[in-house]
This record gives sequence, C-alpha cells and structure tokens, in this order.
Amino acid sequence: MNVLIKPKNQILSFRYGDELITFERVRRPHNQRKVLIKVHPDCRVVALAPEETDNETVLSAVKKRSRWIYEQLRDFRKQLEFVTPRQYISGESHYYLGKQYVLKVIEDPEQVQGVKLLRGQLEVWVRAKSAEKVKELLADWYKARAKEVFAKRLDALLERTLWVANRPSLRILTMQTQWGSCSPNGRITLNPHLVKAPRECIDYVILHELCHIAEHNHSERFYRLMNQVMPNWEKIKERLDGMASVITNTDCV
Repeated sequence: MNVLIKPKNQILSFRYGDELITFERVRRPHNQRKVLIKVHPDCRVVALAPEETDNETVLSAVKKRSRWIYEQLRDFRKQLEFVTPRQYISGESHYYLGKQYVLKVIEDPEQVQGVKLLRGQLEVWVRAKSAEKVKELLADWYKARAKEVFAKRLDALLERTLWVANRPSLRILTMQTQWGSCSPNGRITLNPHLVKAPRECIDYVILHELCHIAEHNHSERFYRLMNQVMPNWEKIKERLDGMASVITNTDCV
C-alpha cells in the first residue's frame, strides 16, 4: 500500500449558486463518526467520513457548509493568482524540512558545481548561469538529503514499531502521486520531495508504511497501529496534504 499525494477516492459534487463544487470523499476511521470537511490551499475539497456512512449523508453534511467552502475556495484562488513560474534564479524560495530558504545562484567558472545550505540560504554554485542546471543541481541535492534524512528517521522510528523484526530496505524514488509505498516483501519507497516537508510529516509517512508491514490493507488493525505509534497522525496528514501542491510543484514559487 502507499501514501498518496492526492488520494484517488470517490468524487462527489453539488451546486452552490452558479458554481459546481467537486470534492473527494476520503475514508475516516470507524471510531470517528463525524463528517470532517477540509479545503486545501490548492483548492482541493475533501470530506472525511466513515466507510459505512452513505453518500447522501456525506453530501448533506458538505452542503450545510457550502457557503464556507465557497468562501475558502474564493480566498485560495486569489492567492494562487500570485503564483509565478519558477525561473531558478536568486531570490526564489524553496522548502527543506518544512522551512523556506532563499535561493542564491552564484556563477563561478572555477568552483565545483553544487548546492550548500548556508545562513538561511540555498546557495547553488554553477560555472555558467542556466535555469536547467540549477534545477538539476537542486534535484540531486534534495535526493541526497532525502536519502540521509529518511534513513535516520527510519532508524529512530523502528523503536516504536515492535512488530518489524528486521530493518526494511529503503529506496528513494521521485513519484508524481505518492509520498511513499510499501511492497509485499517489506521494501519501503519514499518520494524525495517529502524531505521538503516538516519532520513530523516525514515521520507520518514512514510510520504509515511500517504499519503496512504488519497490515497491508487499510483495515481496522492498520488504524489501531497508526493510533498506537502516532496518536495525532490525522492532524499531521492534514498538514502534509495542505503543503502538497507547494512542495511537489517544482515549476512554481
């Protein structure tokens, strides 16, 4: 199983005035009966509801918040109007471990090309200024940092997951729709973009996959394990979902 960046769930919709509002229905653990509605900064609307709740009930709950949803969407759309394409030049901001750093591109034909995190800045050294080269160097740097950070967090989190007998193998792979996945033989794959998120979000994804080693499906047992190792995982997942469009979009500031 895997942690999706934008989960593929049932899509429902309703009209508010002249606007058709579409939302995802996401499964919520059985012990939480209330329908929870979220509007994310990327204008994705999500309704979290227990599996046994019928669609008519979910739709009714969402419609009751239709004005609030419409206003949230309006505000987030205004913010997105100011999003500009990345040019990979000095002054842009990039995330690492949940914090924003200013990009500084330094041209020096004599220096070794590479990236340094120094004094609140991401310094990228190039022999000749090129947006593609800066983008390439940053991608390599993020992958290297991801490999290091994820390995350390995996080792630390294994202390909580007593059902994992042996340290699982870890692979770093850029994925368009997944933060992480766990293969049937227990190999964990993580998206290097995840290293841009706060540490608690990284921990959530790793723990999610470690729980799948014991229970490969999203069963009641799986959620019991998640609640055991990370009681506040739903809030952390919500935070990660809200950042998804920012930290996975390499073409926008």
